Amino acid sequence: MSATPQRQFALQGAAVILVLSLAWPYFGWQVGAIPWLETSLAIGGVAFIFATLSRQPWWWRVMHAGFMPLIWLTQGLNIEPGWFLLAFVLLLLVYRGALSGQVPLYLSNRQTVQALADLLAERGPGRFLDLGSGLGSTTVPLADHLPDSHFTGYENAPLTWLVGRVLSLGRPNIQWRWDDLWQAKLGDYDVVYAFLSPAPMEKLWHKVEAEMAPGSLFISNTFPVPGRAPDRVIEVDCTPPRPLYCYQR
Repeated sequence: MSATPQRQFALQGAAVILVLSLAWPYFGWQVGAIPWLETSLAIGGVAFIFATLSRQPWWWRVMHAGFMPLIWLTQGLNIEPGWFLLAFVLLLLVYRGALSGQVPLYLSNRQTVQALADLLAERGPGRFLDLGSGLGSTTVPLADHLPDSHFTGYENAPLTWLVGRVLSLGRPNIQWRWDDLWQAKLGDYDVVYAFLSPAPMEKLWHKVEAEMAPGSLFISNTFPVPGRAPDRVIEVDCTPPRPLYCYQR
């Protein structure tokens, strides 16, 4: 089972239906109220089992295990509904990519930026594309390190795009775009960099093969392309480890 949001909702729903289909008849026969704490924990346990059996990534398993118990905990806090709406809007503004493409917000650290700067300096001035550029934690410092190169960032979450746009002001070698990464024309760039998640890597590689020119370079932070051996792996000295997988076209 793939880790699409629709499949995850279906998995959590199956756990709810299974547990409640047993709990309601049992406690109805006993003429007692359903113990919602224990029931929510049971739903979380069943959802965890379902996620494990369907080979979901570990973070989905944790989310499934904790989802219903957290709902039970939250409903007892008497929080006004407006706060939930505000939290949802803010999360959507920042983590839109996680919902639409299973790509959470990752920020590149300074060690990774330095490794990329060294690699780009070896290649000489060129055109660099950051797919899912977030707050600009990669694009902005690279543009400062390498003023003779041109840098483009694609980001589709409104709030993170806005922060990155502000941080990129005053740097003429940066183009900051609010757009979906799948709309990028990879053939326009010498180096394409992505720090996404395992979910889109296979599809992205097909796009790389179809569009990137011979001699160009595709770099994936942390997540290798499935079934494709990288031409070079740069081990970045940081914790947790974030290797750069380099694929020469």
